Amino acid sequence: MAAETAAGAGTAEAAEAAAAMELAGTAKPAGTAEPADTLATVEAGLDALDATTEHEVSRLIRILRSAYPPILAIALILAVWQALYLAKIWPDWKLPGPSEVFTSLKATFSGGDAWTAVGHSVEHGAVGFAASLVIGTPLGLLVGRFKPVRAGVGPILSGLQSLPSVAWVPPALMFFGPQPSMLYAVVLLGAVPSIAVGVVSGLDQVPPMYLRVGRNLGARGLASVRYVLLPAALPGYLAGLRQGWAFAWRSLLAAEIIVQSAQLGHSLGFLLKNAQDSNDMAGAFAAIMLILAVGVTVNQVLFVPLERRVLKARGLV
Repeated sequence: MAAETAAGAGTAEAAEAAAAMELAGTAKPAGTAEPADTLATVEAGLDALDATTEHEVSRLIRILRSAYPPILAIALILAVWQALYLAKIWPDWKLPGPSEVFTSLKATFSGGDAWTAVGHSVEHGAVGFAASLVIGTPLGLLVGRFKPVRAGVGPILSGLQSLPSVAWVPPALMFFGPQPSMLYAVVLLGAVPSIAVGVVSGLDQVPPMYLRVGRNLGARGLASVRYVLLPAALPGYLAGLRQGWAFAWRSLLAAEIIVQSAQLGHSLGFLLKNAQDSNDMAGAFAAIMLILAVGVTVNQVLFVPLERRVLKARGLV
């Protein structure tokens, strides 16, 4: 027994000695590295720099590609406009040149009328569209989820979509008077049907399997709407929101042009109507440019990024 114990101890000591020799042969002083490891680190850093540069270049190219078509289109429109102006097909008071319109636009900004008009119109449009969103979304959910409601209200919503928004201005004026509430009523009647129809269209594209899976996971009632229906119907819903904003903006400007009142403030519609009353074609074109600029800005700043983000999240971009 003693012999076996001594032999085991000798074997253990031999193993420890071998391990110590191996560590001594392979250990490196702190702060040193193999040449291959150092080269790999440098190459990885250079690759990271190249990747960052390529990403920045590709982003710049993407921005230039997106900005190039509208800039070219605007330049083409201005060239055709200038050519028609120089051809003198119509007198100057009927078709002013681009320089005259830009001079009128500059004067509008210098006098402060442009900022005031844009501020009032955007404020009215934002409040009316927010109210339309609050009303149109649940209305669309009701119409899309309950067949009796859809059978009764669905055709009415479709009919309201085809009704010109300007038709609501006279009854709204008679009911509310020349007050901001009249503008909001016209915006609501123009935008709510489009938003509700967008919700219904989005719900129609939701596969029934999603609801069954949601119920199996415990999503029922409002939870099913919050976590299953609305996320799945989001692309159609965003399309309805964009169309609803277009209807809201057109309805608002129609009401501002027709109704002039101190209670409504100095708006873009007022600028356009004032240019008509004074027979100022350059001023009318300047007001139209402001109206167009607001519509394009809202679409590009708000709706286009939202739509791109949703499509990218679904792997469609």
